[in-house]
Amino acid sequence: MEEFDFEKLTKERRESLAQTIRSISVAEMKTLGNELFPYVDDAWRDAYFGFIAENPGDSFHYATTSDGVHILYCKDKDKGIWFLPGQGKGPLQATGKRVMKELIEGPM
Repeated sequence: MEEFDFEKLTKERRESLAQTIRSISVAEMKTLGNELFPYVDDAWRDAYFGFIAENPGDSFHYATTSDGVHILYCKDKDKGIWFLPGQGKGPLQATGKRVMKELIEGPM
């Protein structure tokens, strides 16, 4: 999985995002990161913690899809990442950011 395509989100995935989205603190993100990426030399761990470090003091939201894709979104800077531990990761593209923003704020 090289790219998480929000254009092809199934109804089930979208519903699971809506059910699981929540605000997440930096402390919770760090705990989650340590659980998901326990090995210090894991490149995905670097990307995950790098995303947190690049957005200090901002608010974050976290959600998961029914098939295990994790999404971390920084509403303040309209940036996000997705990751499927051990399989893939990448930045949220425009559609993905729009979906996350709509789930947080409601449809525009």
